Amino acid sequence: MHDNERRAWLRLARTENVGPVTFRNLIARFGSASAALEELPRMAARGGGKNFVLPDASEAARELDALTKLGGRMIASCENDYPRGLAALEAPPPVISVLGHPHLLQKEMIAIVGARNASALARKFADTLSRELGFAGLVVVSGLARGIDASAHEAALAVGTVAVLAGGVDIIYPPENDRLYAAIKNQGVVLSEMRLGEAPQARHFPRRNRIISGLARGVVVVEAAEKSGSLITAQYALDQGREVFAVPGSPLDPRAKGANRLIREGATLTESAEDILSVLSPMLGAAFASRKSRPRYPPRRWMRRPTASAPRSKRLWGPPRWRSTS
Repeated sequence: MHDNERRAWLRLARTENVGPVTFRNLIARFGSASAALEELPRMAARGGGKNFVLPDASEAARELDALTKLGGRMIASCENDYPRGLAALEAPPPVISVLGHPHLLQKEMIAIVGARNASALARKFADTLSRELGFAGLVVVSGLARGIDASAHEAALAVGTVAVLAGGVDIIYPPENDRLYAAIKNQGVVLSEMRLGEAPQARHFPRRNRIISGLARGVVVVEAAEKSGSLITAQYALDQGREVFAVPGSPLDPRAKGANRLIREGATLTESAEDILSVLSPMLGAAFASRKSRPRYPPRRWMRRPTASAPRSKRLWGPPRWRSTS
């Protein structure tokens, strides 16, 4: 992408009231971000927008320069190295800011999410699950939150992990995860669709959750209370045609009620990494199962690796295995 068009793409993405759907429609109608920017003031005037203001070109240039100084880059949804999972969404985020190692975004991913106030057993299970899925060849995606997210990231650092933030990629939230943030930036990927310097707000987290599920082949919910953000991520996964996995918990623990409900409604009951790999292997195909670059580790005796004979999926993303009854 030419530098001028890249700045135009960012300006259009940062324009007030231009979300992913509107952005997609504007590009489809006018053919480029530059052309859409020229027409937007007239369109706003016809629609009664009296105070419509386009972001200045210098603002976009400053954000791109600042991101470069941080060692990051912006990836537009039209570029080849944009994550395939996000590109497959009906209206992908127009731009994402990335710190770390962008090549990880081209690998197969699994999302692991759960309660911030997770139990010790749930955190231990998330650690084991993340480590084993990582060594099986999947990049672990989560949201850098306390609890399950942090455990999943920490366990997958050596093999690849992606942290999706609700604020700018330069804003560490929660602050106590500063060391984990630095480690992911050094060894994995920190990603956000928000502008640099923007602090996370409540309305940003559903957008973050949509990206988490969009990047991954499936979402694993390890502990989640009713009406939690993890269940929002699971619902996004359903809407996007992703797989949903849930770890059962005690009926006496309110932190397990959301995951238990997902299982009742048809999510794959998950007690081991094998439960996940047995579902995903047919979609990922023989190329995934036989990839030579996969790290080796001594597998547990009960764990069966995906075989090279696994049938190749005919679709880029497999159909959801269940539907919400709500």
